[in-house]
Amino acid sequence: MGIVNGFTLILLFVVLKFDGIHSVDTTIWGPGLNPLIVLPARYFYVQYDQDKFNIADFNVLISGKTKNGNTCRIWTNILDRKDASFIVRYKLYEVCYEFNILVENKKTLKKYWDHFDQGPIYPDECDCSKVSIDTWLSNTKCRTNIEQINNDLNQFKNVNFKTVFGKMAKLYSQHPHSTSVCHYVVKNNLIFRKCYGEYTGFKMFMDNLLLSLNRKVFLPDLEFFVNLGDWPLSSPKEQFPLFSWCGSNYSVDIVMPTYDITESALENMGRVTLDMLSVQGNIEKPWSQKIEKGFWMGRDSSKHRLNLVELSKINPDILNASITNFFFYKELKDKYGPGKKPISFFKFFDYKYQLNIDGTVAAYRFPYLLVGDSLVFKQESEYYEHFYNELIPWVHYVPIKRHLDDLLDLIDIMMSDDKTARKISLNGQKYAREHLAPHNILGYYLLLFQNYSKFLTSVEVRSNMDAVISTQNSPNKIACECEPEPEPSMTNIKMEL
Repeated sequence: MGIVNGFTLILLFVVLKFDGIHSVDTTIWGPGLNPLIVLPARYFYVQYDQDKFNIADFNVLISGKTKNGNTCRIWTNILDRKDASFIVRYKLYEVCYEFNILVENKKTLKKYWDHFDQGPIYPDECDCSKVSIDTWLSNTKCRTNIEQINNDLNQFKNVNFKTVFGKMAKLYSQHPHSTSVCHYVVKNNLIFRKCYGEYTGFKMFMDNLLLSLNRKVFLPDLEFFVNLGDWPLSSPKEQFPLFSWCGSNYSVDIVMPTYDITESALENMGRVTLDMLSVQGNIEKPWSQKIEKGFWMGRDSSKHRLNLVELSKINPDILNASITNFFFYKELKDKYGPGKKPISFFKFFDYKYQLNIDGTVAAYRFPYLLVGDSLVFKQESEYYEHFYNELIPWVHYVPIKRHLDDLLDLIDIMMSDDKTARKISLNGQKYAREHLAPHNILGYYLLLFQNYSKFLTSVEVRSNMDAVISTQNSPNKIACECEPEPEPSMTNIKMEL
């Protein structure tokens, strides 16, 4: 009986330790509370009672030591969501020991979170702490059943690359000026590829993704083609297993998160400034102070966008739409221009109504618009991203017709019903916060690759393929000295208790 109770206590401790904590006035949760979960930038959330506190009342300290006893280099960033919650994100630049996460009240010194880990805690660049995909998904609380993945994969009984490889390579190399693809193989946790087409620069997104995932988990053996362009390519007639960043109603591509949101997940606190977390911490105007106009700014990559600009010129009292760069319709610059100087994406949210209008395909800004603090009007579209089928019109966004016929009327309706407008905006924001954060994006890929691997009959590395290896710059290279994995021990756990 004592042993059973001991195990029960240990399990309870583990659950409380990393699932977050809820007190009367403060709730803390998120994957970054467990530093053993390796992410490009680790992060967690703090929700507080705004009648008792403000963000200045909290002290957040994330610290550690190097193996030599020096202070560990850690960059910590606090993002105020201005809704009585904030995001704490942190990035490691060396292997840390005696690692501590502390969240406390500055005045009372009450500790809301105080976690110590002897370490080692590894930076994202280290290949030292792989786990199974199932373990990673469980630790991060990512979903293990996603309808879009099921729909995309269930069109196949199996995938035999000995049969389809030659057909796919021939088809997708016929028009090298307009079509570019890469053939990838993951075998025994080594990555290889061969690309076809003239414009293959976007292979860097898939290279970086696979390298990142391969440092975190044991990937199954995989073989697949990736479409490097925006337009979906796999037709129902051929039904080839082609992975694309965008889907459509007329194609059967296997849809992945877009390269844009993928890079923002991998380069969070890195080389990108726009990501799903930074948006939440850089909104200046509260809902009541936002400009009551529909806002859009971007490239001239569709006629619909030009039509929107024309509508804006006729109705400047409720629309502010402008082209920043004329590329596709240079000859129409005099009519729809002049080109406006771009503003920070964060400044978009000074406006209460955000317009999501297709470009060449789906507008990849949609996740960032949803997670902001405005109401999103989404154009009817034949294109979709990996999460669209989970959104409900009039619940998460306001739907507008393809040709924008009803846009002005719908803005008027929302202006006259601010309560409903606010409710829809918060629903969309809640969905994006819960399902489109960086760890959710990586989790989607892992679940997709795991499920897809079950359809493969064989995986073969061909002689003309190049190895994909890390290109971490030498001057900034992180020294990763991997420690032996400790054996699980009841004694260690009891001591920590």
